[in-house]
This record gives sequence, C-alpha cells and structure tokens, in this order.
Amino acid sequence: MGLSADHAARAASAGHAASAEESARALKRGSLVAFPTETVYGLGADATNADAIARLYAAKGRPPNHPVIVHIPNAAAMPAWAKQIPAYANVLAAKFWPGPMTLVLSRTELAKDFITGGQNTVGLRVPNHPVALELLAHFAELGGQGVAAPSANRFGAVSPTTAAAVREELSAALKPEDLILDGGTSEVGLESTIIDCTGEAPKILRPGAITAAMIQQVTGLSLAEPDQNIRVSGSLESHYAPNAQVILDGVPRAGDGFIALAQVSTPAGAIRLAAPETNTDFARELYAALRAADARSLTRVVVYQPEGDDIAVAIRDRLKRAANPNPTANS
Repeated sequence: MGLSADHAARAASAGHAASAEESARALKRGSLVAFPTETVYGLGADATNADAIARLYAAKGRPPNHPVIVHIPNAAAMPAWAKQIPAYANVLAAKFWPGPMTLVLSRTELAKDFITGGQNTVGLRVPNHPVALELLAHFAELGGQGVAAPSANRFGAVSPTTAAAVREELSAALKPEDLILDGGTSEVGLESTIIDCTGEAPKILRPGAITAAMIQQVTGLSLAEPDQNIRVSGSLESHYAPNAQVILDGVPRAGDGFIALAQVSTPAGAIRLAAPETNTDFARELYAALRAADARSLTRVVVYQPEGDDIAVAIRDRLKRAANPNPTANS
C-alpha cells in the first residue's frame, strides 16, 4: 500500500542521518533514534521516559506487555537497573560485553513496568558497535541512564541490518525530530542471545551468537531449563517473518526464492537470494535475503537450514519463527 501524501512528507523529513552526539540530545528530548549494533539496528528511546517509550511501541506496533531491552554503556551501569545480580552474571558481563548478549535480571525501581512489560525482570545489554557505544556514552554524559531499543522494524517483521532497511521499514512512523544513525551493515546479523540470570544457573531464553557451550565454559555451570513464563523479545512462535512464505528444507518450485550455503547448488528455476560460505555468513546475510524476497514480490522462499551447534542454532530458531504463519504479524 502506498503512503499518503502526509505520510510521504513526514517520511522525507524524518530519520535523517545524524551524529552520535546529536542523536544523544534527541534521545534526551524524548525523540526516537534508530542506531546500529553488531546484531541488528535498534529503535531507541530514553528508557526512563514513559512518553518516549509509548511512542516507540506505537511506531513498532509492539504489544504493551512485550518487554524491551535496555542498552547501557558498560557493565558498571548494571546495578542501577538490576539487583541481586548473581556472580555468574558478572562473569558473563566481563567476558561478553560489549557483545551480542542480553542478561535478564531482577529489576530495580529504575526499571518501570513500561519497559519490562509488567514483569519483575529487566533485560540489559552493552552493544559491541562503535557508533552505538559512542551514542550511549554521549547519552550518559547528558544524564541518560539507558536506551530502550528493540529492533527497528514493525513488530513481528524481519529485523533491519542496515540504515536503508530502517528507513524502508519505519520512515512513515517517524517524526521529523526522530533520527537514524548509519553505522553500516550489522556484523552479526541476528539478535542477541538472551540469558535468564534470575536463578542459580543461567538459562537461554533466545539463542544468538553467544552459544550454550560458550556460556557453560565461561561460568562453569550447566544450563538450566528456560522459564517459559518470562516474556522476552523474539519469543513469540511467529516472528522475524517476511511477507513471503518461508518454507524450511523443502523443494523449491520455479520462481521461488532460495537460500542455502554456497556448496548447495541452486535448483532449476529457483531464484538465489543468498549463498553464504559459512554459518557466520549465513547469519549476517539472512535478514537481507528475506527482505530481498519481499522487494522482488516473491511469494515463497525455501531455506535449507544450516547444521551445527554454533550460531546455526540461532539461525534455525529465527527460521522456525519466520516459517510459522501469523496473519497479523506484518499488518
């Protein structure tokens, strides 16, 4: 559906390229800022500003009971947001921050219901991207305590890994005072590993680049079974979905999009969308390939899932959710 004249005018003026310092001031004023991380681009708002968070949820079409992750400049900022931090959580933070890992911890009074979805926990992350870290440092200098930032896309849709994808996805929902920080293509390409740190042992709530083996090696602990009652980003059965139907490990028909590792030849009549050499490349290229399918108005995309217990676990998780039909996900 095309944009109305009013929306088109807003889109043209909103989300212009900005500096980290300018973006930090915008966040402090209550505006929204899309910014790069090593995982995907996030849509940020002052995590202590209820009105700004309400705008963020509205821009994404995000359900109000779905929590957002708070991005902080370093691990030293963690106690402002979290209490009863177990020793293993500090070990994980020391090893993997900055990095693609979110820790879910018991919240302090600073973490209000409007960012936790009414839960008694809060998700915290220190991103490993120079532009994001510069933004968070400038925001802290202005007195900011954290930036709430889910992925910069409409709720349930494919996460953006470039500034151009953010504009394509959200420009009509942004105001002229909202900004987009361009930091190139996200290096990891999949959202962070989310780890529940509220019990005696860590629990993976969403897989990512920080794997189960890495967590166990660093902490010396066996992982516990995840608590299905904790709501976190990307935990719905249908998520990360393009408009095209995603089919896992099926036989492509002529005109279908096709994604598989490079050593897999393209079936006759299929349209190759990505041919990554490794699982790491697969993660980095996946979302752009799914977006390319929609840009070409393809109706089906067949994906041969990668094997392994590295980031392939996270790839298979995202693909399972992308392939699960949800007629309201992209509405």
